[in-house]
Amino acid sequence: MRHEGGYSNIDLFLSFLLGGFIGAGLALFLTPQSGHKTRRKIKEFTDEAKEKAKKYTEDVKGKVISTAEKGKELFEEKKSDLSAAIEAGREAYKKETEKLPEEEVT
Repeated sequence: MRHEGGYSNIDLFLSFLLGGFIGAGLALFLTPQSGHKTRRKIKEFTDEAKEKAKKYTEDVKGKVISTAEKGKELFEEKKSDLSAAIEAGREAYKKETEKLPEEEVT
């Protein structure tokens, strides 16, 4: 779904997520603490970010696969309906041409 500015929900979510990561990173660097604590916090932060990113990509992958499967099913259904309609049209045409005298068929 697109909003007035032309951004989708995913764009807004990713922007929010990126802003959160940047804010958290700045908070880690700007708070006064020892180097050891800072490195530990950075490691924890990056580990959490990796886990969240992994979960998010798995969710997106699952949704993409699900949507693709639904699209494929819909395509096959519509393809079948179209084939049936074409065949019905051919049969109707054949029946109508059989009713016409031979000279009018040309």
